[in-house]
Amino acid sequence: MIVIELSAKSCMAHLLLKPAFHHFSFIEGEVTTFNRFQVDGRLHKDFFDETPKREYSLWKDVQQYFLSIIKGKRTPLSFKIILSLSSEDFNIFLKEHGLSFRPEEIQGLYLNLRYDGSSLQCVTGTSMNTFTMDKSLENEWDTYVKKFFVRLEAN
Repeated sequence: MIVIELSAKSCMAHLLLKPAFHHFSFIEGEVTTFNRFQVDGRLHKDFFDETPKREYSLWKDVQQYFLSIIKGKRTPLSFKIILSLSSEDFNIFLKEHGLSFRPEEIQGLYLNLRYDGSSLQCVTGTSMNTFTMDKSLENEWDTYVKKFFVRLEAN
């Protein structure tokens, strides 16, 4: 777990207006403006004609909703948005980083974005379905996230 201080203006442009976060699963979010808006990202599978295979919405599915809440002349008082690398991408991540874990052992690789009215932070996190003392996944995820945000700042 690491904490990364982010440029609110640049990161918010990528989060709300660009596809940089589209492939992440949306776990939950809360935005406080004139009201507090809370959204659970878990899909209600009985809503769909064809049952989705994933458990959570993708960020691209809720991005416009959050944009509609946040946009305006005043910035939000606060927000938190929790994203995870989508479970479909776990295997790719493991292979690219030479890790021996199985995708089904991973519960989540998280980005916890928190804005307090003045600064924006990302706290990384990993969660496993099995107990392990091996921190290689956590270390690789932290390194990946640092590089991800460096690339965002460059664009």
